[in-house]
Amino acid sequence: MPAKNPRVNIVLDPLLYAALGRMAERDGVSMSLEARDLIKEALEAKEDIYWDIVAADRARTYSAKKSVSHKDIWK
Repeated sequence: MPAKNPRVNIVLDPLLYAALGRMAERDGVSMSLEARDLIKEALEAKEDIYWDIVAADRARTYSAKKSVSHKDIWK
């Protein structure tokens, strides 16, 4: 029977594997779930960094003279 969710195979060095095992044991979950959660956190952090860069660029190029108020937009 095919798996419900897609799978990824990864190779870890022994120290990283042991650390993942300890974290999974501490949290009472499987190593797979612990790895999944860590990957989610890493992707969210990278996304936050990206949006911080976009926001900083927009703030740098912001011009009050060219901006349109919320009220004017929704007339």
